[in-house]
Amino acid sequence: QVQLVESGGGSVQAGGSLRLSCAASVSIFSINAMGWYRQAPGKQRDLVAAITSGGTTNYADSVKGRFTISRDDAKNTVYLHMNSLKPEDTAVYYCNGQRIGPTYKYNYWGQGTQVTVSS
Repeated sequence: QVQLVESGGGSVQAGGSLRLSCAASVSIFSINAMGWYRQAPGKQRDLVAAITSGGTTNYADSVKGRFTISRDDAKNTVYLHMNSLKPEDTAVYYCNGQRIGPTYKYNYWGQGTQVTVSS
């Protein structure tokens, strides 16, 4: 079983920055892909950014150029660096890990961390 623990959320004014961290209970090199999702009240949970074990990254169009996902395999931690934050970035941010095999796909989720951006 994989446990993911997020930290680093909080309140910030528009234009500010935050860094989210996601610490895994296992080697993240053993997880095919790690990502960050977010969910605003009344909305669905959407992908924000993802990074594979090989280092390939993917971003939602709304955060390209502002957010950066990175990983530290030695610390089993994935980060989301968020710059130029906007009020519409306000949401609960969830860390996700996926293990994918020929006959299976497992999703692991953290408990979420709140990010609030005020105008």
